[in-house]
Amino acid sequence: MQVKETKAEGLQREIEVVVPASDLEARLQTRLFEVKDQVKLKGFRPGKIPMAHMRKTYGRSIMAEIVNQIVNETPRSVIAERNERSAMQPEIQMTEDEAEAEKVLRGESDFRFTVSYETLPTFELKGTDAIKIERPVVEIADEEVEDQVKRIAENARTFEPKDGAAETGDRVTMDFVGKIDGEAFQGGSSEDSNLVIGSGQFIPGFEDQLVGVKAGEEKKVEVSFPEDYGAAHLAGKQAVFDVTVKAVAKPDALELNDEMAKKMGLESIDRLREIVRGQIESQFGQATRQKVKRQLLDQLDGDYDFALPQKLVEAEYNNIWTQVTRELQQSGKSFEDEDTTEEKAQAEYRKLAERRVRLGLVLSEIGEKAGVIVTDDELQKAVIEQVRQYPGQEQQVYDYFRNTPEAVQSLRAPIYEEKVVDHLLATVDVTDKTVTKEELMKEDEDEIAAA
Repeated sequence: MQVKETKAEGLQREIEVVVPASDLEARLQTRLFEVKDQVKLKGFRPGKIPMAHMRKTYGRSIMAEIVNQIVNETPRSVIAERNERSAMQPEIQMTEDEAEAEKVLRGESDFRFTVSYETLPTFELKGTDAIKIERPVVEIADEEVEDQVKRIAENARTFEPKDGAAETGDRVTMDFVGKIDGEAFQGGSSEDSNLVIGSGQFIPGFEDQLVGVKAGEEKKVEVSFPEDYGAAHLAGKQAVFDVTVKAVAKPDALELNDEMAKKMGLESIDRLREIVRGQIESQFGQATRQKVKRQLLDQLDGDYDFALPQKLVEAEYNNIWTQVTRELQQSGKSFEDEDTTEEKAQAEYRKLAERRVRLGLVLSEIGEKAGVIVTDDELQKAVIEQVRQYPGQEQQVYDYFRNTPEAVQSLRAPIYEEKVVDHLLATVDVTDKTVTKEELMKEDEDEIAAA
């Protein structure tokens, strides 16, 4: 086999491979001899078929298998021998001339093909002594816990029928049909819908107009959808809802005690408070993690600047762009609604793709040097978490991961990244800073770049 480099520009490589016809013939003879005893042909005893007849009958198909094996195995071995790592699956180019290909399969011509790929860049890891992280921490006040407990208790309250007019805090059961310019719109109708007046569940202004209604009453509720309403075709529009009130109910007394907690399956109100505090801690902890990780990645990104495999960048960009355009389509918005243009958005997301690829390579190198690994148990837990996200379809999802190894491996990358981040946070300078809940939960405009 002859291997010749025909291109080496930046990270791009092109290798020409020539397998002489004599090598193909030797492989063919070996393979024919191996299968000789396994082949059954009418008129011949097993193992007694003449090699000439074997070649005539099976030579072309076996040669096709040999060529396919060479194409599958050679790129990996050639790249390894060159001490290089391919960024993505190498591209193989063979002759498209049918006559030339037929000569190869008959063993009359050398087999030539080209392997094209981009190498992963090599770079020196830099020290992390200069990295300083400020970890935002929120002190959870007892009032915060109590407010959450009250909200839970509000949702668990029971109601009893009321003869009089509805007041704030009462529950109204109603049918309604929403119309814009006299035409009903999709998603604007419901039957037997329950609404607690003052809960803020409906469009601003809707609930206020239900104060004073009674069971059996019909009322027209006029509202304006907010300018930033999620459904773009409704945003800013004037609407009229034809409401038929079917029942009014008043809430029972709100009591934060063990009896209320037991209705929820808990032993005491203190146990409910404990659970609520844990949920708040988890929520704040996730937000803290996000901001700490963002600081870490920002500083790493500023420390490295090297050539990137463009196919990796293009693949990442395509993933991002597909998600962005899908979300715009689903929301009914355009780039102009986002105060930008498609060209500016494309440039912005291409930079984001480059950042993600660069950081991915850096984190991968750091993790490799630190001996970070993803265990089978961690992968199994990730699969189980995926399965839980599809209630009622658990078996199908589990079967999918069991039968699709690459799907399981796709779960490895985010786990690996988080473990490398944990490794780095254990080695860099991290100081805590007490912040308010609002400061912690505020999202930066370019928060997506931290992903």
